[in-house]
Amino acid sequence: MHTGKVYRLLSSVATTTKPLCHQRVVQQTGFRTSMASQSNGSKESHLVDDRPVPPMGMTSKQFQSAANSSVSEIAAYYDNLSERPVLPSISPGYLRELIPASAPQDAESWTDIQSDMETKIIPGVTHWQSPAFMAFFPASSTYPGILGDMWSAALTAPAFNWICSPACTELETIVLDWVAKMMNLPAAFTSQGAGGGVIQGSASEAIVVAVVAARERYIRRMMEKENITDEEEIEDRMCSLRSKLVALGSKQAHSSTQKASNIAGTRFRSIDTLPEDNFALKARELRAKLEECKAKGLEPYYLTVTLGTTNTCAVDDFEEIAAVKKDYPDLWIHVDAAYAGAALICPEYQHHTQHFTAFDSFDMNMHKWLCTNFDASCMYVQNRKDLTDALTITPSYLRNTFSDSGLVTDYRDWQIPLGRRFRALKIWFVLRTYGVKGLQAHIRHHIKMGDMFADLVRSRSDIFDILTPPVFALTVLSVKPKRRTKPQNGLANGNDPRPYQDTHMAILPKQSDEELKEANEITKAVYDLVDSKKEVFLTSSVVGGVTAIRVVSANPLADEKHLRRAFDILVEAAEEVLSKRT
Repeated sequence: MHTGKVYRLLSSVATTTKPLCHQRVVQQTGFRTSMASQSNGSKESHLVDDRPVPPMGMTSKQFQSAANSSVSEIAAYYDNLSERPVLPSISPGYLRELIPASAPQDAESWTDIQSDMETKIIPGVTHWQSPAFMAFFPASSTYPGILGDMWSAALTAPAFNWICSPACTELETIVLDWVAKMMNLPAAFTSQGAGGGVIQGSASEAIVVAVVAARERYIRRMMEKENITDEEEIEDRMCSLRSKLVALGSKQAHSSTQKASNIAGTRFRSIDTLPEDNFALKARELRAKLEECKAKGLEPYYLTVTLGTTNTCAVDDFEEIAAVKKDYPDLWIHVDAAYAGAALICPEYQHHTQHFTAFDSFDMNMHKWLCTNFDASCMYVQNRKDLTDALTITPSYLRNTFSDSGLVTDYRDWQIPLGRRFRALKIWFVLRTYGVKGLQAHIRHHIKMGDMFADLVRSRSDIFDILTPPVFALTVLSVKPKRRTKPQNGLANGNDPRPYQDTHMAILPKQSDEELKEANEITKAVYDLVDSKKEVFLTSSVVGGVTAIRVVSANPLADEKHLRRAFDILVEAAEEVLSKRT
């Protein structure tokens, strides 16, 4: 904060060769009129800036000092993050008691503002970058990503049109083509063909965009087939079609598909998946649901398939689903690969993309597992016209020569909002800092740690069951209701002990209803005990009726030490809960 310091806002002092009456020195002392004599004897008035704070909130020198101090604190935060509890120990509403009910009337010093970060904000933060964070899926943060966000904030351009800031649009197109090639997506998903990529805020937002585009494409195609020309008949038929549209997703698909269908004003139906298929969506269940909808007079227009479901990281059967698509060519199929799609940058996982040419859109969050700060969700479509036909509205104030020429991309027509941040910068910074090989090593490191954790769980098969095959660094486990014999060697060999032909199947234990109820109660009690201690952060879920605990350690600071400690905590909690039931 500056106190009483005078800033020169308009100071175009004339050279000594000009008359004194041409010199203008205006001090920042108030919005009032300052008079200066003209050579013709008249008076010229000037506004004087009366703002008590510099136009940018600080002078450049003050900003450099504040920024250096903030960067030092951020670096120290990461250096010491493992020493902080991963979860806050506060009660809901804690912050309202610490912060005034109204904004300050007068400017405050940066020193006071900065100190409030540690005393007021940090105590209420869940530390997603902590090596003790193993819940949900990761939300990555890295230094090059932070620097990209700093530059994006500095340049602040709501780049809805190409002309708003050409570099924003063009860099986004380029880096998303880079990422598409890294993941081995079909060439049709790049800007070189009819498709291309766009950065959305999240995978859920990408699904909303896909659902809206799918709805409009389906109606447009139906109208073309029916060849109706009367305007009233067209409107009536479109309304009739909309009332029958239904979006589909498996019961393991993310809930955002149902939310998107609500936003689009259409129905939603879920499709069963089976434990023997590792909860992957298969053709037989999909085809049965499509036929069921058609028999009821409904029009299936959209389907979410998943590469890495939220519960278990299951992968739907893309080959079988692609075959079904041949019989339903107007069905829009979107691949939700929000977390596990990052693994596609490694050649050993690229077989998953083999049948993507049959699908209409794809999305992967770089902010989950690819070292890029939130938000950076990479959405791809095979035909960008499907998006622009559904989302383009061009009032007069958005028209410009470049957009009208059709030679540039306006990403406002690829998304729900109008404005957008310069998010391509942080992706560009991350890709150049790590390189493809560095990011591949990052993914493989976490998968290796996930395999190690699964080994530890197998070593205590007397108290734990692994429910689904560990994959993409995720292990899903439950607690056995009764102790069994502890394995002799105390350590598994790292390989799935089942025959190869069974390794795709979920490993749900065979239990009576009473045993399942008891196992679920015990697993929940173990999870609640672990959660109450706040030493590690895990999440629970329900898989095929079985209460489960999910463990995924995949943020940039994840390490073996904390993963082993998480296992020890689970063992201690399980033994404590089981001992009380004997």
